[in-house]
Amino acid sequence: MKLVLDSLVVKREGWSLSVNGTFLPGVHLVSGDVGSGKSTLAQIIAGFQKPAHGTVSREGISKVMLSMQHPEYHITGLTVEKECASWGLNAPDILASAMLSGKEEESPFTLSRGELKRLHLACVLERATDLLLLDEPFSSLDCAEKERVCTRINQKHYGITIIFTHEQTTFPRVDHIWEICQGCLVDCGDMPGALERWQHAPARIQDLIRAHNGPRNLTTRDILEAAWQTHESG
Repeated sequence: MKLVLDSLVVKREGWSLSVNGTFLPGVHLVSGDVGSGKSTLAQIIAGFQKPAHGTVSREGISKVMLSMQHPEYHITGLTVEKECASWGLNAPDILASAMLSGKEEESPFTLSRGELKRLHLACVLERATDLLLLDEPFSSLDCAEKERVCTRINQKHYGITIIFTHEQTTFPRVDHIWEICQGCLVDCGDMPGALERWQHAPARIQDLIRAHNGPRNLTTRDILEAAWQTHESG
């Protein structure tokens, strides 16, 4: 299974993005500033937009899912229960996992943004996919819910997962890091070596690397453990 982005070029008035890269099975993080092109790249990979130049090749990939940042873009059901059914999923199980039990007959659009995001991600992460594209999956979620989403992402043991985000506090366990810098997709490499080449690394991780004690991965536990070891050695 492999996703290959070959000489992609995306152009807008006063803006462009150049992309080359090969994505293998595992969890990939694509970071970058707001407006750098993360969402555009996700939509091109999903096939919803076309680049000015270049190709997107999928080998061994048949099931593709794009989760857009704004969950209301995905809604098709008139009630929360019917929304779950539209995904082919059992509503009671999904609502329990999203902490929305009892809201079966409510309109999805009466939910808060955070509740709607929880419902959407519970549906997305329950489906089997070869290529899962998550555009800002942590937006509108509190810290506890971000951790729950990270756990669910890491429970997916198959396929390619690509997370497009400018998140700086909560991450799942990541296999490979990429970032968009100055209009280009930069390959930082596999973890944990990628951390030293990651220009968008959170300040806490940069401090740990300067202290020669970078975390083994990006989960909260790994970061706190590395910080504690640095404190102890200091």
